[in-house]
Amino acid sequence: MNVLDTSLPGVLIIEPKVFGDDRGFFFESWNVRAFRAAGIDVGFVQDNHSRSACNVLRGLHYQIQHAQGKLVRVIAGEVFDVAVDLRRSSPAFGKWEGVTLSAENKRMLWIPPGFAHGFLVVSEFAEFLYKTTDYWAPEHERTIAWDDPDLAIAWPCRTPPVLSAKDAKGAALASAETYP
Repeated sequence: MNVLDTSLPGVLIIEPKVFGDDRGFFFESWNVRAFRAAGIDVGFVQDNHSRSACNVLRGLHYQIQHAQGKLVRVIAGEVFDVAVDLRRSSPAFGKWEGVTLSAENKRMLWIPPGFAHGFLVVSEFAEFLYKTTDYWAPEHERTIAWDDPDLAIAWPCRTPPVLSAKDAKGAALASAETYP
């Protein structure tokens, strides 16, 4: 696999080695030895799978306690995936990285604990899989506003995105709970 750094410390793009022929393809989406060698030495406790329609934006989510590392990928369709550094001690605090993940490019994104995460579906629909390093703890879940002008995320929206009620009420970064 090929591991690419991003502008955010610790956030990595993973390009798996894909074996393909006229029958289809095969690749390892998780191999503890290979990921450990790449510096991702974590234990996953939960797998999640979502399906969303075009223009659905989910996020920007994080857990203030029981922070989750996430290994994310798309198995159908395409998304614009975003990580935001919420670690006040980081020189990249408040910065974001956006990456296109699709069933076609088979890229994965590793987002360590301490980041908010969200994605926008840019295809007709998308199926999104992600592994987490801690369990979902709804009492600790927080949401940053997807359109916070201080973040100025360049979402590839042509029209206002479709949001959940929770995501529509996301907090501004300036007033949000963050990590030390």
